[in-house]
Amino acid sequence: MNSLVATIYVNPVTGNDANAGSRLAPLKTITRAVQGVKSKHPATIQLAPGTYSAASGEKFPLIIPQGVSLVGNESNQGQEIVISGSGEYNSPTFGWQNITLLLLEDTSLLGTTVINSIVKGTGVWIESTNPTLANNTFTNCGREGLFVSGNAKPAIIDNLIIQNNAGGIVFSRNSKGEILRNTFQKNGLGLAISDTAAPLVANNQLNHNQIAIALSRETRPILRNNLVENNPLGGLLINGNAIPDLGNSQHPAGNTFRDNGDFDIQNITTNKLLSAGNLVNPVRVRGLIEFVATADEKVENSRIFPDINGHWAAEFTETLVKKGWMTGLEDGTFAPNAPINRAQFATVIAQAFQVQTKNQIPNFRDIAKDFWAAPAIAATVSAGFLNGFPDETFRPNLNVTKCQAISAIANGLKLRGNNPDVISIYSDRAQIPKDTIQAIAIATQNLLVVNHPQKEQLEPLRDITCAEVATLIYQGLVTQGILKPIISPYIVTPPADIVSFTDVAGHWAEIFIRSLASLNLSNGFADSSYQPNQPMTRAEYAELVAAAFHPAAKRGIADFVDIPPESPTYQAVRLAASGGFVGGFSDRTFRPHQNVQRLQVIVSLVSGLGLSVAKTKPNNLEKYSDFNLIPQSARAAVISATIQNIIVNYPDIQQIQPSRDATRGEVAAMVYQALVAIGRVPKRNSPYIVS
Repeated sequence: MNSLVATIYVNPVTGNDANAGSRLAPLKTITRAVQGVKSKHPATIQLAPGTYSAASGEKFPLIIPQGVSLVGNESNQGQEIVISGSGEYNSPTFGWQNITLLLLEDTSLLGTTVINSIVKGTGVWIESTNPTLANNTFTNCGREGLFVSGNAKPAIIDNLIIQNNAGGIVFSRNSKGEILRNTFQKNGLGLAISDTAAPLVANNQLNHNQIAIALSRETRPILRNNLVENNPLGGLLINGNAIPDLGNSQHPAGNTFRDNGDFDIQNITTNKLLSAGNLVNPVRVRGLIEFVATADEKVENSRIFPDINGHWAAEFTETLVKKGWMTGLEDGTFAPNAPINRAQFATVIAQAFQVQTKNQIPNFRDIAKDFWAAPAIAATVSAGFLNGFPDETFRPNLNVTKCQAISAIANGLKLRGNNPDVISIYSDRAQIPKDTIQAIAIATQNLLVVNHPQKEQLEPLRDITCAEVATLIYQGLVTQGILKPIISPYIVTPPADIVSFTDVAGHWAEIFIRSLASLNLSNGFADSSYQPNQPMTRAEYAELVAAAFHPAAKRGIADFVDIPPESPTYQAVRLAASGGFVGGFSDRTFRPHQNVQRLQVIVSLVSGLGLSVAKTKPNNLEKYSDFNLIPQSARAAVISATIQNIIVNYPDIQQIQPSRDATRGEVAAMVYQALVAIGRVPKRNSPYIVS
């Protein structure tokens, strides 16, 4: 496969279509650039600022060939790169149309502004192809900004769709694809979905449209984590036989509908629809809609054991009990301070971590096949959580000590750490058995250890209590991204000063770097340096967020062509990408050696962690002297990150510098602050944290 991608430069002001199309001798028109692309050869057409119109020599519609990327300026959503015009196109599914652009297979439209101002004009037409449209502005179109038809599967991401007469985006026929993180404003219909179309619509903001979302015919879209507010005529309108996926008891949808004109949701079909995990006032809902409690909401309604009210581990315990991973006693109590034996411990592990038997295990002389805990014992031994004794016994009724329990979870989850010195935090570290020192050090670095009442006292040889097991299991589930962190003063945090780098002493980000390193989340180089002022690559960033957040998969992803399975970053990149922290490019590359920018880090952390965006006035951004450099599509994320104290600016706290490459020190600081925001680590003091 030819990996070379030709780049053709176009400048509507200084270019000439007789030129070669190089950086120094650009073409004048996109029309000429498209003609110069070899059939089915990938190419990039790089656009200079200016207006591309009939007046500059363009012939519409512009048909972008297979494999071609039309690239403007993604950092500001193409504000100064305008493609404006209209031409006739005969659609196989809708007949003659007036369009600006037609995107063929595997094309990309990045960082442009598209306008089709004639009465029935469409900005971009997508017919049974799979293009990527990212960081564009679609505006002032006589009909709609984008029209998707046939069997198309586009990715429409991070665009501004504003002031289009009839609609922002229309999905029709059997089209699917993804509509992610876009802003819809001041359109007739923000998003219209019809026929049998079934796109994923997630993390979008729709406001000040006449109606935000209109569904009709047999459409089956999936709606997740969208903010629908302040649309004068209504929020979500459901017509025909449309059945949107608005969540179920196991999968809350997370949409917010509020402050819309006549209704927030109106179902005028005869179908009874389900709504689960959405923020909406039932008074503002019309039609047949049943509100279903989600699993998390059901947890809130579960009863609490009387003997854990006010207990220091109550929140950890209640969560595990209500999820069915631990149980109480027949008398209705939990007995939080009682010891736990090896059979009971194996059962809790097997249930909480869903452990399955993988390998052949020894037959223990004291475990009959019909013993109540035999399956759990088999599974946990097979998975490496527990072991038997040299005399081929398991001793199910033997109580578990703290060091044994901590070691079991660290070993079974195959957690990693690299600094045994972290156990210096424990005043009774001399009591830790030698064969468990490494596991306890790893557990400490991964924040598994919870000590009450004194964090510095491990008591490794004491029998562990049921409440302590609950906290240990809970913290283990946090490392796997299964549960959200609980803030507790008893979670042991490794001291930051145990990690030494040759070049961070006195550095403004020293406390953040040392804190991450003490948790084994970030490493330096072979020469013991950290290089805090050097830029961080996309691969390094993916490794850091994968280690720090253990994100659960939110989406399926294909392999990136430049990250082979044998690459040392393969697993981390896949984990970060499926968790929503990072993404690839339209040519299916990840570009691991490309540097990550400051704004990309901020948006990534807000998006990946699913942090809510507060309803905040735009002038909150004015604390940044360079806020005008922040693209419109990223401003909500920046506001959220500011509220959560994630943004760290050095040396000038008032300058966000969104498009500058982020340094390793800056990324360490903001990732640490994101961990603070989710309650995973304690706060650190720094004059450069924006608040």
